[in-house]
Amino acid sequence: VTELAKSLNINSILANLLVQRGINTYDEAYRFFRPNIDHLHDPFLMKDMDKAIERIEKAIGNNEKIIVYGDYDVDGTTSVALVYSFLKTFYPNLEYYIPDRYKEGYGISFKGIDYAKENGFSLIIALDCGIKSIDKIDYANERNIDFIICDHHLPGKEIPKAAAVLDPKRVDCPYPFKELSGCGVGFKLVQAFCIKNNIPFSGIEQYLDLVAVSIASDIVPIVGENRIFTFFGLQILNKNPRPGIKAILEL
Repeated sequence: VTELAKSLNINSILANLLVQRGINTYDEAYRFFRPNIDHLHDPFLMKDMDKAIERIEKAIGNNEKIIVYGDYDVDGTTSVALVYSFLKTFYPNLEYYIPDRYKEGYGISFKGIDYAKENGFSLIIALDCGIKSIDKIDYANERNIDFIICDHHLPGKEIPKAAAVLDPKRVDCPYPFKELSGCGVGFKLVQAFCIKNNIPFSGIEQYLDLVAVSIASDIVPIVGENRIFTFFGLQILNKNPRPGIKAILEL
């Protein structure tokens, strides 16, 4: 505490609060107080990210029908809004699906998979859900529907047999930050797609407001990458809120 107080030229009470939050050095404090987009991790550090991008590119190349699927809570709906909005800017063969709260409940549903099958969809990108949907993914595989799972909940003993399973909480996932929201995982998917296809980061920065809303609503800790997302997302929310959020703010 004394060393940190001295290096930052602050009093020991503030230094003590920082140390309690795991900030022990000048560099860690600098990152904490000055969030920077350059400090975001490489999304390809997440297990299966290469498989996920490969499957999306294959779907686009073959003009497959894609569903962006997510829960009806705030983390799920912001996730769907983000991934759907991004893909829609260049790919038209796309729909989104939010399960009915009362008829289907949380997570991936058999009804959602049946809807995909009946309407000729061959790829479902599931956001904020799916890490424990072993039986649902098997059901989809039998119907030639591939899943990309983007989740942030703790997995069970078995990982679903999807085309790709993105979840920083997977035991075998080396991704350095484990506390992303579901929408945060969705953003990393979009970021990876941009890196692979030479799309500048400025093209997706506009979606950080959705990530910030998901972080606050899903009560994930505002440290690490979440702190960067929230810092820049709040700026967008305050300066240029999207119509839906503007309406909520006015109410």
